[in-house]
Formats: sequence, C-alpha cells, structure tokens
Amino acid sequence: MKIALLALVGSAHGFAGIAQRRTFATSLNAVGIYYSSSTGNTETVAGYINDAIGDDDVVCADISDATDDEIQELDGLIVGAPTWNTGADEQRTGTFWDDWLYDTLPNLDLTDKKVAVFGCGDQESYSDNFCDAVGELYDLFSAKGCKMIGMTSTDGYEHEDSKAQKDGKFVGAIFDEDNQYELSEDRAKAWVAQLKEEGMPL
Repeated sequence: MKIALLALVGSAHGFAGIAQRRTFATSLNAVGIYYSSSTGNTETVAGYINDAIGDDDVVCADISDATDDEIQELDGLIVGAPTWNTGADEQRTGTFWDDWLYDTLPNLDLTDKKVAVFGCGDQESYSDNFCDAVGELYDLFSAKGCKMIGMTSTDGYEHEDSKAQKDGKFVGAIFDEDNQYELSEDRAKAWVAQLKEEGMPL
C-alpha cells in the first residue's frame, strides 16, 4: 500500500497535495510536532527535532494552527513550549498554549496516545524556574491518559529548581537557546533516537 501510494504521488504533482492531505494521521503521518513560541527559540528547536526525524510526512506546526481532529487522529505527539510566566502555578508559557491547555485539551480523547514534551528556558537568568512550562505540559497531557515518554537526564545543566523535573530527571527534552544554543541540534538528535527506542511511531 505504501509503495502504491508513493508511486501515485510521484506520477501526478497536481494530485500530490490532495493525496498527502488524505493520508493525514495514517501510518505515513503518525506523529505531529506542535509548539508555540514567544521569541522564536521554541520554533527553532521544533525545527531541529523535525530535521532529526527526517520525515517530510511529520507535521510540524504552531499549536494555534491545529484542529481538534488532527490532534486526536495522530498516533503520537511531540509538544513544546517556552517558559514565560515564571513561578506561576499554571499558564506558564505566555503563548497560545495557555488557552489551549485549559480550554481545548480537556475536551479531547487522547487516551493511550504516546506524547513527548520539550521546551526552552534560560538556566542562568531563571535558574529557580528553569523550563517550568515543560512540567505543565507533561502534567496536563499525562492527566488525559497519554503515555508519556522521553524523559532525559539533568546532567549538563546548571539550575536551582524546575517544575519540569520528576524523580531526578527532566520530564522531556530541555533546551537553552540563550546559553547553550550550540548543543541544541545534538540534543534534538539524541532525543529523537531515544523516542524511537521508546516506541514513538517515527
């Protein structure tokens, strides 16, 4: 089936866009990367993750552009956010996520969907609240019955505290484009390899 579909898409450029849209959330496009960004750092990191996956069929888009059906139909989600409202108990991203997580997510059926979270922070300027919003993403998707994967080591970071830590690890992939931008692409590649091992359908 995959071979036949690829041949069809290759034979008619005008039909390719329609064919790709119709295969959304099938085995050819089972994972979506969704982010929201204040300064552009989280969007940049989403691009690194997308490049590391290396699959043109993977959706990579701002969460504000996602429909409920798209989110529910995908087999796996990779979601990322910055931390803006440091110290807040909720709505920590300062982005569209703040509304989506509390107005849209509660109404979706995501039971048993594989989800991995990532985010950006500044460990020098916000050492006490480093990447707190990543912890919020993790907690809220987990509460919806998602299978959370992709926890990472805290080694290599210098911070005092983070709501993105659980049992001595970060709950997802953590990036610091302000102080460690040169490490981001390799961190993305290593994390994508880990997600594949943990069952993300990439």
